[in-house]
Amino acid sequence: MSKPSGGESSSGTFRITIHSAISGRPLLVAVDHKGPGKGTAFVGEDPRVFFAEVDSHDLDWSFTVQERIN
Repeated sequence: MSKPSGGESSSGTFRITIHSAISGRPLLVAVDHKGPGKGTAFVGEDPRVFFAEVDSHDLDWSFTVQERIN
């Protein structure tokens, strides 16, 4: 998962929380970043269906999810 790219404001926020698709409960915070940035966050979780919740303010952002291949 990538941190936000671009953005005009240095005071913006970007947070991605991974939730269980079955129960809806939060499993982990994958990214919690303030201000513009970019990068990769590696997270480990048991194989399961999930969804990502994005909470962002004053930033242009994008992210991708990739499955690890052994």
